[in-house]
Amino acid sequence: MGVTSRLTGLLARNKRTVPARPAPGAALAEVTGLHVRLGQREVLAGIDLTARAGEVLALVGPNGAGKSTLLAALAADLPAASGEIRIDGRPVGDWSAADLALRRSVLPQSAALSFPFPVEDVVRMGRAPWAGTPFAESDEEAVAAAMAATEVTDFAERPFSALSGGERARVALARVLAQRAPLLLLDEPTAALDLRHQELVLRICRERAAAGDAVVVVLHDLGLAAAYADRAAVLHDGRIAADGPPSVVFEDALLSRVYRQPVEVFAHPRSGAPLVVPVRATAPVAGRSAPAAEAGLTSA
Repeated sequence: MGVTSRLTGLLARNKRTVPARPAPGAALAEVTGLHVRLGQREVLAGIDLTARAGEVLALVGPNGAGKSTLLAALAADLPAASGEIRIDGRPVGDWSAADLALRRSVLPQSAALSFPFPVEDVVRMGRAPWAGTPFAESDEEAVAAAMAATEVTDFAERPFSALSGGERARVALARVLAQRAPLLLLDEPTAALDLRHQELVLRICRERAAAGDAVVVVLHDLGLAAAYADRAAVLHDGRIAADGPPSVVFEDALLSRVYRQPVEVFAHPRSGAPLVVPVRATAPVAGRSAPAAEAGLTSA
């Protein structure tokens, strides 16, 4: 019996409450006064945050700010030292693992499998939570649609272990999409991807939000966050430094302080979306001395 079949059988034997589609704007994940410790270090210190149906919420900030820790806490993969996390209106600890899997899907930073499962089987693993429910009849359609959306259909039969890093990332996202949970928690889904597929992934996020899901996505690319997110939460030293539309919270002084790198923020001339540009020292032109380059003169 394969891994997917064993998961399906286990979940089918457990009574689960199938969630209703959320109302527009409903709070699918709520964090109140959240503190998380890893060892002796407090990684999150008093986080308040809400993810709502119909929106893309980007978590941004420098390395070590607590973005992935916050996402893992939302997913109930990390315990809170204090504070509360609610999923679909209930404390996260009140849900069984099976019920939680119907309500939130999680894309970790890296996708690793010990066995060379074919790509299609990996995507189908996302359907395991729906075993024994009327929605199991949609398994094949959900798998096919997720693979088409992430452009992995052409290598459905290839072993997952034989894929490039970017291909694995897209297959892992297809598994999350096939799960069809109303809350998507995505940790750096664009990290291994080329320009085309970065845009593809964020368009998928927008499509899922337009269909009524809540999408929480950790991003390092502020341009992508500005272009596609409804809201951005800027994390800094385990706290939220700002939370709101990117056009409001992406401003020079805040981002320069948080990232410890001077930046300029200005509106894109056509879309109006904020563009975040590092302030860089002018590099000398090749073959010229620095003073001569600044003066526009060729050195002798």
